[in-house]
Amino acid sequence: MARQTRQRILDASLAMFNAQGEPNVTTNHIADELEISPGNLYYHFRNKDDIIEQLFAGYEARMDAALAAPEGRLPGLEDIWLQLHLVFECIWDYRFLYRDLVDILTRNRRLRMRFARILKRADERARTVLRGLQRAEIMRASAAELDAASTNILVIATFWLNYASARGEHDERKSIRDGIVQVMLSIAPFLRDAERLHLNTLTGAYLD
Repeated sequence: MARQTRQRILDASLAMFNAQGEPNVTTNHIADELEISPGNLYYHFRNKDDIIEQLFAGYEARMDAALAAPEGRLPGLEDIWLQLHLVFECIWDYRFLYRDLVDILTRNRRLRMRFARILKRADERARTVLRGLQRAEIMRASAAELDAASTNILVIATFWLNYASARGEHDERKSIRDGIVQVMLSIAPFLRDAERLHLNTLTGAYLD
């Protein structure tokens, strides 16, 4: 029963943070939503930052799984497309982290260090995938261009929801789809003609 209550608190917190924004939700709001006493909530979690850290652990596991590169073969465009879907789905499910990223990381040093490690792993894996495309002769780019492309991918993915919000876009699901396309098109100039045509077909069908 205690484990079930703990999971209910995490599920409700994630839903409320995503819907209302983490700064606007207190532990009392979460307890009221679940119709439990604040004391019952504090039995499971010390405070709101404790809840956020537990949610972050789930996010971190999801992101690590999404970033896994194909094993035993060189990657193709479809691998990157799938990987981006998994990454952006994770961003969508934990979108409160990205909306309030600077505030949360400024407030919590442990999360700041963990998020920095995630970005480092993501950068390493993006570079690995892009180099794989180069070895497969799908992509032509210098070492500096590959490094820049990897950095651009991370910047777009990390701050895309904030960018969309600043533009006044309200459909976050559409924003997520647009983010995936934006990342894919950012590598288009480095692709061979046949792969670039294939990419345009993929993105065109995706946006229809």
